[in-house]
Amino acid sequence: MRGVYLPGHSDVDIKDVPDPVPGPGQVLLAMKASTICGSDIRAIYREHLQGDPAEMYQDVVAGHEPAGEVVAVGPDAVRLKVGDRVCVYHISGCGQCDDCVRGYQISCSSPRRAAYGWQRDGGHADLILTEERDCVVLPDFVTFLDGACVACGFGTAYEGLLRANVSGRDSLAVVGLGPVGLAAGLLGGKLGAVPRIGVDPSPERRALALELGAVDAAYAPDRAADALDVLGAGAHVAIDCSGSAPGRATAISLLRARGRMVLVGEGNGLTVDEVSPTLIHPSITIIGSWVTSLEHMRELVERLPVWDLHPEVIVTDTFGIDEADAAYKLAAEGRAGKVALVP
Repeated sequence: MRGVYLPGHSDVDIKDVPDPVPGPGQVLLAMKASTICGSDIRAIYREHLQGDPAEMYQDVVAGHEPAGEVVAVGPDAVRLKVGDRVCVYHISGCGQCDDCVRGYQISCSSPRRAAYGWQRDGGHADLILTEERDCVVLPDFVTFLDGACVACGFGTAYEGLLRANVSGRDSLAVVGLGPVGLAAGLLGGKLGAVPRIGVDPSPERRALALELGAVDAAYAPDRAADALDVLGAGAHVAIDCSGSAPGRATAISLLRARGRMVLVGEGNGLTVDEVSPTLIHPSITIIGSWVTSLEHMRELVERLPVWDLHPEVIVTDTFGIDEADAAYKLAAEGRAGKVALVP
């Protein structure tokens, strides 16, 4: 089979590697869609981070947002069968620790923890070998592209919104209108948030967010204060998907008193010059949120048909495996929506 590798320095290698064979409790998927995540660009494609063990790329097949069809099952597989359509929770944990039992394999601290596309082979290939327990069955309504989008980006956005208890009582500010920001706006709308405003430096991404109905109004960062004309006293909830210090500062500035801010964008810092007037006096709550749980991922795919929402609407460009270099170059420009490999 073909597999895509990321050696760093914005290079992409495509190699022929042996087809994997499922062992006990494992299933083999024929890949149908595998999307590119901003974390792949930040931490692997441009350079190999070697600090946080969770982000140490082990020269495996890339891609941690896979969806595919079961083509073989190993011994002791009890839930899935050939022909099932699934997406994959992109971290495989030990299955025994408190975090894994609660479904938050992302937080597993066992040496056995391995993220698909980072420490074990991922989805940028013709086939992917997964643990059966990591697979989430897709309802008929949910396409393979939908499932790939849920596997990380939509799941991450959903978790952040749940942690902030977003509902129809809230207005929502989304800072960073890349794929995760688009997901946050779309899902925030389904949870009832109104109005929803977005902030992003890219005119292409602002236009896409408006076209998709992810936000009701979109602003460049230097015009973010104009959003208060729509929000009034400010947003009840702001979610930072930019992963940048200026973006986080913008998110805080758009909150009303007793507002909640969710951090989902990875990287960079958070600097507050005057803590008392900025955070303490308005009683701002800051919430960190990392990926999602298996339970919430299953919940999300079950809600998509009810909401009549196809996450694939944020996919603006698809490529074959042999075009992976072009796909990564486009994703790294930061102007498109979601970019996907479709074998």
